[in-house]
Amino acid sequence: MFTMCPCGLKKLYENCCGSFHSGKENPLTAESLMRSRYSAFVFKNEQYLFQTWHKSNRPKALNLANQNVNWTGLKVLSVEAGADNDYKGKVEFIAEFKISDKSGKLHEISNFIKEDSKWFYVNGKIIE
Repeated sequence: MFTMCPCGLKKLYENCCGSFHSGKENPLTAESLMRSRYSAFVFKNEQYLFQTWHKSNRPKALNLANQNVNWTGLKVLSVEAGADNDYKGKVEFIAEFKISDKSGKLHEISNFIKEDSKWFYVNGKIIE
């Protein structure tokens, strides 16, 4: 099945975030990790989300299967550092969603850290 990746890069899923979700590759930048985590939320891939969540802030459970959120779009607004040779990065984004028939937006500035050559999501600040 050929599905477009929900992360917004206009690539096929298996050639984009799918390669991260399957473990074939690791994201090289904070932005690519953020996009792959968004796609993981779309597909309710809790295992990938836990693997890429820094241990200092990782929740005990997500229960995405019980949530009625339909993620509908992602816009990256800005990226600060987070390149392959950095060890910290920030990504500001807006993720659009629907719950039942109501639309909403999550506007966040996410913080990332690189440890042992892997990027991890640390935390985020929601912008009202």
